[in-house]
Amino acid sequence: MPIPLVNSIASWFLKKRFDQIELFLKYPNEVQNELLFHLLYTAKDTEIGKRYGFGTITNYKTFSERVPISSYEDYQDIIERSRNGESNIFWPNPIKWFAKSSGTTNAKSKFIPVSSESLEECHYAASKDLLCMYLNNNEDAQLFTGKSLRLGGSKELYKENGTVFGDLSAILIDNMPFWAEFSSTPSSKVSLMSDWEQKMQAIVDETRNENVTSLAGVPSWMLVLLNNVLDSTGADSLFDVWPNLEVYFHGGVSFVPYEDQYKAILPKSNFKYYEIYNASEGFFAIQDQNNSSELLLMLDYGIFYEFIPMDVYGNPNQNVIPLSEVEVGKNYAVIITTNAGLWRYKIGDTVRFTSIDPYRIKVSGRTKHHINAFGEELIIENAEAALKEVCFSTNAEIVDYTAAPIFMNGKAKGSHEWLIEFKKAPDNIEQFNQLLDSALQSLNSDYEAKRLNNMTLNMPKIHVARERLFYDWLKKCNKLGGQHKIPRLSNSREYMDELLDLNKAT
Repeated sequence: MPIPLVNSIASWFLKKRFDQIELFLKYPNEVQNELLFHLLYTAKDTEIGKRYGFGTITNYKTFSERVPISSYEDYQDIIERSRNGESNIFWPNPIKWFAKSSGTTNAKSKFIPVSSESLEECHYAASKDLLCMYLNNNEDAQLFTGKSLRLGGSKELYKENGTVFGDLSAILIDNMPFWAEFSSTPSSKVSLMSDWEQKMQAIVDETRNENVTSLAGVPSWMLVLLNNVLDSTGADSLFDVWPNLEVYFHGGVSFVPYEDQYKAILPKSNFKYYEIYNASEGFFAIQDQNNSSELLLMLDYGIFYEFIPMDVYGNPNQNVIPLSEVEVGKNYAVIITTNAGLWRYKIGDTVRFTSIDPYRIKVSGRTKHHINAFGEELIIENAEAALKEVCFSTNAEIVDYTAAPIFMNGKAKGSHEWLIEFKKAPDNIEQFNQLLDSALQSLNSDYEAKRLNNMTLNMPKIHVARERLFYDWLKKCNKLGGQHKIPRLSNSREYMDELLDLNKAT
């Protein structure tokens, strides 16, 4: 079959989905309510379903009163039971797949259940919808005349007690429909390689002579790969390597710090960027307009949404609201109930609604301080535990500290920058830095992956703050006393740059 005909048929097939999308655009709250009761009915005979009486819940109010808000720590024990082969605990069908990611207080890694329903009706459905949105907005698109270069996770899949765990991307690639293999590059064999240095070179070798028409992956990782492609080929622009390249589908971390670097190696003004919002727990939103930073919340993927206004988040009287009650411009913590058996689950993300007709959002951050500029998901608990360990081993004492990313510049790797005020400084600050880096890697598997052989993150950089620096900064900002605290971790350089300037000034 001629390639242009394949492109036309694939485009026609994907665009047919738009009728269903228009249904939830027109009746968003009705679609969400119907979905909730379908989930409750499906899971009514599970252990959790019996505990909370799913079978007798007939309205949202009863659901919200009976079923508590939960975190990973609340799920950890029953997830371990499920990983050991038990079924019908939180979802009726056996859970075979668990997406491994780091970021919890009590464990190095989380194991998020991925049901067959969430795999097909959420993750894979979203991949098709992403193409549907793009094709609907770009009638002259030629995506299927070539291949999509996908860059997934670095970890292998591991089997235990009849279940499998690994990066979500590895799970998706391993279960990918046979037809997707023909439209993607590199091969699944290369995509699932565990050694990142070998994998990067293998991807360059396998893709440089392909007709790549689209890119898909996390901005920080993808930038490393694309710079490797340019180095390997000697090209100045990626269009010299792949002349038919037309769009980059990205998500996972903010694109803002990388935008200029991408435009430098993708200099065509009509090149498109499409953002997605997904996680191990599910696929949530897709950019549905060209040249927009707003994401359409997808309401028929087996995920029921609730939200907690961030101005009351964590308070004993925090109010949880359904989608129908959100307001434009407010910041909310996201709560999900899913077709993988997560019930009123806090995913840790915050969003801000830019529109309620339709429901469009921007991802505004995390519910906790963190650094996730490169997909490393470094959280405050990791930082505190690592500093405590290193201070003990070096006989040091810390007054205050903050940390922020150093963003990639050209082909230079990113890193983390720490500003630490010591009460008792270590004898050797370089040794302290090395020990801190090692401790963070031992506590956080995502940070460890990004630091592997300096693939994405270089060694951290530590500055020793002068005495009373943080006190003086708070005073300068009129934030002494009360509940004002030093921002321990930040995903931007706003605080770090102010503090470094103040540290130099006196």
